[in-house]
Amino acid sequence: MVSLYDLDRADLARVLDGEPRYRVDQVWSGLHRKARLPEELTDVPKAIRASLAAAHPPALVEMGRMVTDQGDTVKWLWRLPDGKRVETVLMHYPDRSTVCVSTQAGCAMGCGFCATGQAGFDRQLSTGEIVEQVIRAAREAAPRRVSNVVFMGMGEPLANYDATWAAIERLHDAVGISARHLTVSTVGIVPGIRRLAREALPVNLAVSLHAANDRLRDELVPINRRYPLADLAAACRDHVAATNRRLSFEWALIDGVNDRLDDARELAALARELRAHVNLIPLNPTPGYPTRGTPPARVRDFAARLRSLGVNATVRANRGGDIDAACGQLRAAQAGSPREPGQPVTLSERAR
Repeated sequence: MVSLYDLDRADLARVLDGEPRYRVDQVWSGLHRKARLPEELTDVPKAIRASLAAAHPPALVEMGRMVTDQGDTVKWLWRLPDGKRVETVLMHYPDRSTVCVSTQAGCAMGCGFCATGQAGFDRQLSTGEIVEQVIRAAREAAPRRVSNVVFMGMGEPLANYDATWAAIERLHDAVGISARHLTVSTVGIVPGIRRLAREALPVNLAVSLHAANDRLRDELVPINRRYPLADLAAACRDHVAATNRRLSFEWALIDGVNDRLDDARELAALARELRAHVNLIPLNPTPGYPTRGTPPARVRDFAARLRSLGVNATVRANRGGDIDAACGQLRAAQAGSPREPGQPVTLSERAR
C-alpha cells in the first residue's frame, strides 16, 4: 500500500476522482498544513476519511522514542513498510522548533566515526517517507509550530537527490516552511551541491567537513577521494553565489585527530575564503570507532582559536547526552533485539 504522503497532489486528485475539486484542496491542506490524520479531516465526508485511512496507512510505525532535555528533545525510531528502520529528532529551542530528518535507511558514505555509516546502506527513502517524518514531529510539537527542517539524519541527502528535493518542495509549498529554514547537509557530493545551486528554492547548505586537508579527510570522509577539497570548495563557492545563503561547515572534534593547532589553521583558511560559519560538534563515541571526542576544555580552546583567526565558530550543544543520543545508535541498539512500541531504548547523537 502507498502512504498518503507518497501521493503527490495529482495522485490525490486521481484517488478522489469523482469528488468536487475542492475536496482535493481540503485533504491536501489537512494532511500537510494542519498535520492531521485522515480520520481528523472533519470537513471531509466520513466515507472519504475511512477510505483514505484504509487504503493509505502511514509509512512510519513507531518502534521506540526517547524524550530528554526536559521534554525539549524527542527522538524516534520508525519501522518502514519493508522492515527497515530510520530515526527522526525533534528539538525545541526558545525561538524555534527544528526537525532533523533521515533521507536513507543507513548510509553508504563509510565515515567510520558515524554510527549510521558503520551500519552500512539499506535503501533510499521515498519522498513520502521523508515528509511524513516532519508531519509526525509537527503533531508531537503542537501547539508549537515546526519552523525549521534539517536534512542531517541518517543517510546522505544528495545521494538520494530526487526524493530529497521533492520533499523540500513539498515542505515549502504544502507545509509552509520557508526555504531559509530548510538546510541540507552533505559530506561533499559535488555534483549534488552544483545541482542544488541551480534549484529555484535557495535552501541552506551545511557541509560535514571534519578535515581541511585531503590526506586526513580521505581517511575520515572517504568520499573525499572522489571529490577532493578543491572541487568541494569550488562547488560551495558557486552555491553561495547562486543562493546568497551562508555556508556552514560541520566539524566533529575527535581527540588528537582533527583538534590540533594545524587543524584550526587549515579550517580557518578555508572558512575565511568561503565566509563559512563553523559548527563544532564534540564527537560522541560509537561502538565501532576506537577514538574519543575532544575534551570540553579543548573544544572551547579550539573554538577560541578559530575566532582569533577570524572565523565565526560556535559549539553545538549536544542534545540527549544523558541518554547517549546519536543518529544511528537507536537503530543499532535495537538490531537483533526487537522492542514493543514505547518500550525504553537508548540513542546516541550523531557526529555529523
